[in-house]
Amino acid sequence: MRPASEAERRRLGELFAELCAIPSPSGQEAAVGARVQELLRGWGYAPQSDAHGNVLARREAGRASSVLLCAHLDTVPHGDIPIEPVLVNEGWENRHDAILGADNKAAIAVMLLAAQRASIEGAPVDLELLFTTGEETALAGAKAFDIAVLRSRLGYVYDHATPIGEIVMAAPTYYRLEAELHGRAAHAGIRPEDGRSAIVAAARAIAAMRLGRLDPETTANIGWISGGPAGATNVVPERCRMLGEARSLDAAHAEAVVAEMVDHLHDAANEPSCECDLDVTVERLFEGYRHPPDSPAVAAAQRALGACGYTPRPIVSGGGSDANAFEVAGLHCVCLANGTERNHEPTERVSVAALDGMLDVTFALLDACAEG
Repeated sequence: MRPASEAERRRLGELFAELCAIPSPSGQEAAVGARVQELLRGWGYAPQSDAHGNVLARREAGRASSVLLCAHLDTVPHGDIPIEPVLVNEGWENRHDAILGADNKAAIAVMLLAAQRASIEGAPVDLELLFTTGEETALAGAKAFDIAVLRSRLGYVYDHATPIGEIVMAAPTYYRLEAELHGRAAHAGIRPEDGRSAIVAAARAIAAMRLGRLDPETTANIGWISGGPAGATNVVPERCRMLGEARSLDAAHAEAVVAEMVDHLHDAANEPSCECDLDVTVERLFEGYRHPPDSPAVAAAQRALGACGYTPRPIVSGGGSDANAFEVAGLHCVCLANGTERNHEPTERVSVAALDGMLDVTFALLDACAEG
């Protein structure tokens, strides 16, 4: 397939900005999902939405191969700060101090432009387009999606905020930890010795934990903590809650790390000076994967990237994507970097060159998949 035309590149930028401006934090994807379906219907597709809000559309032409392209509709929260995409130094940014939403609307826009061309000119493969919900909340939409309805046996997601050319060959197993400590309230100035501080217990547990990057394949984090009456300093805090996680490319190591975190919570809760009751829940939210070096989907991606002037580079990632859910469910799915920058941050950005580049990569990828 030929590279993108100037008209397609211009439309890509316009569509990307339009999609980013539609708020869609996890759980509130309906508006952007409706816009995606409206566009697809205008190009002759018949998109369908499942009970979880995932949107699937197909372009069938009786080709020998069928390929799935997938992107997620949701973003991380940005409060009540609007998203107003603007061009700054040949790249898209949010005029306001919040995320841009390039994660993952850069991929959505590219997929839609590929769908538009396929509706007009055809494609070398049958094409399935899936737009998922709740990716930012542990891949909720992808895990709930019934892959039995798909005809494709391989797929791609563009959901890694690193330079184009990187191919995610392995992604982690991810455990989420939620803990609540329940101590005893008391007046902090008159009888503090009668209290048992849940915050002190939590602090001791966290201080004992190994957090951050533990080794090249493993990370752990406490991401949120809350306790005590709001605004009060004169009460020994009775309750404290925290949320944390552990990830590793080695599933057994991820399990061992989160178990170690739980052990530190129990140790702190049993300290006589801050003895607390402890409720702790650990949940494995998604499983990791490793692609074999002879993966046909990886080989097709390498050919497509090379044809567009990018050097394919295999990487391992500490981040999950919808590819994790599909791999576990039995669909071979490869996550490709798409050149977005600083995802989940107020300085999030994507260059015009990266958007245009991924559109060309998509056209080349469909050719490469047709070649087998």
